[in-house]
Amino acid sequence: MIPVLLWSDALLFLLLAGVFILVWAMRHRDWLRDPWRQVMKSRVGQGSALILAAFFAIGLLDSLHYRERLPDVPGKPAQYSGEVLSALDWLATPLRERVEKTYSAPLATHLYAKETLKGTDGVERRDYPPLKYPGTHLLGTDKVGQDVLYLSLKSIRTGLLIGALTTLVMLPLALGLGIAAGYFGGRVDDVIQYVYTTLNSIPGVLLIAAAVLVVQVQVEAHAALFDTAAARADVRLLALCAIMGLTGWTGLARLLRGEVLKLRELEFVQAARAFGVRPLRILARHLLPNVMHLVLITVVLDFSGLVLAEAVLSYVGVGVDPAMNSFGNMINGARLELAREPVVWWQLAAAFVFMFVLVLAANLFADKVRDALDPRAGGKT
Repeated sequence: MIPVLLWSDALLFLLLAGVFILVWAMRHRDWLRDPWRQVMKSRVGQGSALILAAFFAIGLLDSLHYRERLPDVPGKPAQYSGEVLSALDWLATPLRERVEKTYSAPLATHLYAKETLKGTDGVERRDYPPLKYPGTHLLGTDKVGQDVLYLSLKSIRTGLLIGALTTLVMLPLALGLGIAAGYFGGRVDDVIQYVYTTLNSIPGVLLIAAAVLVVQVQVEAHAALFDTAAARADVRLLALCAIMGLTGWTGLARLLRGEVLKLRELEFVQAARAFGVRPLRILARHLLPNVMHLVLITVVLDFSGLVLAEAVLSYVGVGVDPAMNSFGNMINGARLELAREPVVWWQLAAAFVFMFVLVLAANLFADKVRDALDPRAGGKT
């Protein structure tokens, strides 16, 4: 096999390296370490952190991509498959390869729809055909016979990337513009407020849809630049993250502006000004550390919203590539199944349960982080 590094993989690993560096830096700083200890002392904090860690582990396994080597042909160089697989695909090979003809209910032994079958006596009758792998599909199969549990596990990476990479785009804009607006005031504040007020006046879904469609047209016009379908879908995913980040920073920026308007009037900031400390140093050394609790709380809460936003955008057809596994594409695929008789309910239920668990764990973890970092929330005395 040959390793494959997608742009989203590289960014995810860089983010993971940043987290490890931050944890290492916190080892000898009690004022940074103590709040996280308080979070992990709570059973709710421990449980939500464990669930989030499991989801992130699945996402990381699904980000280790490779292409399988094809059987050697005498006299020809080694060739590799055009399909990009991951470590998760390798671990879940039984789920990936156990493909049925069409729908089957969870743990079923027969297909979900009747077909015309010929019996041993040669007489044709309507009955439920037996499955190739009876009783092995925990969450059933979809229209083309793929295991729904496998699709759900593959969708986790997309949700995590949407939340993490969009935050990476949004955070610098919100931090820089929000703190600058609150500290400098005057014309700087007026310009920044005008920018985010203008962005907020445009319906977010329409703005994202227009930008995604432009990117989609450009990708299709330059299809020769991408050697695999996974690389093409990856570019569309990154474009969606960038667009959502560029349109989603306004709420945090407004929150930071209000907090900095209060902090700039406190004694330690006034003293720094009196001693001639440069504005950029005041922003970095005095204001930024005092708003980080708001940033962390907002980022964790926004993560849940971004996961849900991907589902909505993919449902209306302007989200990730249709070939990419995601909760939104699963819900979109299950939309017509609800009109069948009998109803095919398990694909929609699986996407809902996985999203619900991920979003609930993120919200509970954010609640404990808020209690530990925000003195006004009662987490500190």
